[in-house]
Amino acid sequence: MHKSLASNAFTLSIFLILFLSIFIGWTQSKLKSEGYFLKPICVKIQSGENINSVSTRLAKLELITSPVIFRIGASYTKKSSLLKAGSFLIPAKSSMLEIIKLITDGGKNTCGKEVLYKIGVTSEKIVVRNFNPNTGKYLETLNFNLKDDVIPKSYIDLTDEQGVRYRIIIAEGVSSWRIIEAIKNADFLTGSVRKISREGSLAPNSYEVGFGSTRESVIERMENKQNDILSKAWESRDLTSPLKTPEEALILASIIEKETGLSEERGLVASVFTNRIKNNMRLQTDPSVIYGLTKGRKVLGRGLKRSELMLDTPYNTYLNTGLPPTPITNPGKLAILAALNPDKTDYLFFVANGSGGHAFAKDLKTHNKNVNTWRDLNK
Repeated sequence: MHKSLASNAFTLSIFLILFLSIFIGWTQSKLKSEGYFLKPICVKIQSGENINSVSTRLAKLELITSPVIFRIGASYTKKSSLLKAGSFLIPAKSSMLEIIKLITDGGKNTCGKEVLYKIGVTSEKIVVRNFNPNTGKYLETLNFNLKDDVIPKSYIDLTDEQGVRYRIIIAEGVSSWRIIEAIKNADFLTGSVRKISREGSLAPNSYEVGFGSTRESVIERMENKQNDILSKAWESRDLTSPLKTPEEALILASIIEKETGLSEERGLVASVFTNRIKNNMRLQTDPSVIYGLTKGRKVLGRGLKRSELMLDTPYNTYLNTGLPPTPITNPGKLAILAALNPDKTDYLFFVANGSGGHAFAKDLKTHNKNVNTWRDLNK
């Protein structure tokens, strides 16, 4: 009798093990199988949602075939409690395991609405875009100047929406004072700003930030980014450069940034100033003189007066030999690289050519000819 019971128990155990093995294999197959939806879909996960409500909603959207199997997969991969609030792009035919990974890893929004805060030399612009999963492109829905325009109600309402992506974009050549003032005006950030960052210390770049991030943390990211760019550029510098420190490189890069907006000219402009430093010539650069007048807190909006060119400030490179004492703006990566690896030329002069670029010259005679040509074109 006891042998019969033991035999039955053993048989039942084998059956259960076999059943579980088949069930696990079938479940894994279902989790790994391609989805049936043929177009990418943007899914928004609300704050506070759990795996049960999300799986039910995904099934209604026909992104998954079974809420139960989806929950089993999330539990098996230990991701049931790792849901991230936000908007996530689910590519066509994604498996349930791939969807689980997309909505639990990282937490960065990959679709939905995006707010771009563009900080330029003279403007602070808000652009709202909405991602179209079918085209894979953003469609602009709102565009206004934060300083001058009335703030639209549709933008104010965005602060109540979850899953909106925020990005701060800093243009090259914006002063630290202007960047900090713009950061203060960003209503999606929190906290105060204790001080104005040192000129040149904030990297022009694109920064994704979370709603409610502190202003100090965003500024710190910008400073760390610039430090990283400068240190790497310094390591790969031209060893014949007359620049003695990374700070001098940052100063020269800031002048280059203000002198030309053309990427193909940065190396040439850098070569002019490098050659002048090597020859102990005054740099004679207007943007530095202007910074001595404005400290980056306003745009002069006109040419320099003769009296201003004669005003003795530490930034007047017509009166003082060598670099100014500090950077005059926040230069981008390309300007920093140009300052430390200028083109090899004999140029000592350049003048605007009237078409957005510059005419370069090796000697004063040729330079004066270029200046006269430019004046004739502008008569």
